[in-house]
Amino acid sequence: MRDIGTLLEALPYIREFHGKTVVIKYGGAAMEDPALREDFARDVVLLKYVGLNPIVVHGGGPEITAFMDRLDLPVEFVDGLRVSDPATVEVAKMVLVGKVNKDIVLRLGRHGQPAVGLCGDDGLLFRVARRPAPSGRDIGFVGTIERVETNVLRHVAEDYIPVIASVGADREGHSYNVNADEAAGAVAGALGAYKVVFLTDVEGWLSDPADPESVVSEAAASEVRAALDGVQGGMRPKLAACLDALDAGVSFAHVIDGRVPHSLLLELFTDAGIGTRLRA
Repeated sequence: MRDIGTLLEALPYIREFHGKTVVIKYGGAAMEDPALREDFARDVVLLKYVGLNPIVVHGGGPEITAFMDRLDLPVEFVDGLRVSDPATVEVAKMVLVGKVNKDIVLRLGRHGQPAVGLCGDDGLLFRVARRPAPSGRDIGFVGTIERVETNVLRHVAEDYIPVIASVGADREGHSYNVNADEAAGAVAGALGAYKVVFLTDVEGWLSDPADPESVVSEAAASEVRAALDGVQGGMRPKLAACLDALDAGVSFAHVIDGRVPHSLLLELFTDAGIGTRLRA
């Protein structure tokens, strides 16, 4: 009876979300643990089968670092952003577009839904400009997204699950690393998505980062904006991307614990949810 109850609990959410776009930022443990990778692929395929339009945006920082170590290239971060000279950007594109992206596409296909891998270069999907580091130090070819070409995504998403690697280029054709959280927020905002969901390695947005029980289950954008200056680490770019998406018209943004199996379905299709839900 518990399984029947879960299905009945999901029904009104499936009805509400039918035909709507959900952008999912994929990263962290959910991308690194083999069992969680399979869970994630099944979850996204299920979303497509029940009538949602999922769009996956991913990074791949640990794999980039691993390849740079193998090539004996220096790895350096400033204010959480990878210092990116031309060699670093070349490795990032190779890893994100050539390996990580295709691994995700193949997993989704294996679980029953065809997917198409994209990056910011495809169809001029992302127009990027150089991003200054908050500290003022030059960090090289790290970009911020100025424009998202939504026609590319709308055409692909009619029949496939788009899977987007977070790299892009400027008007002169120079390639850039792009923060995957920012990319997910920009894609969601440009499409007017119903929801954007960020998978992370903590329980959600914590009011006290030292206390895993201090999850903020729901908050308004104004509350997030007031608290943002005091947020540290990897949660800050996620919350900033949530605000960008909400300001652009996205109805809800979610920050959830990707270490929990099927966390995506638990957040979207159950009354209790899991993690933090943010509203405009």
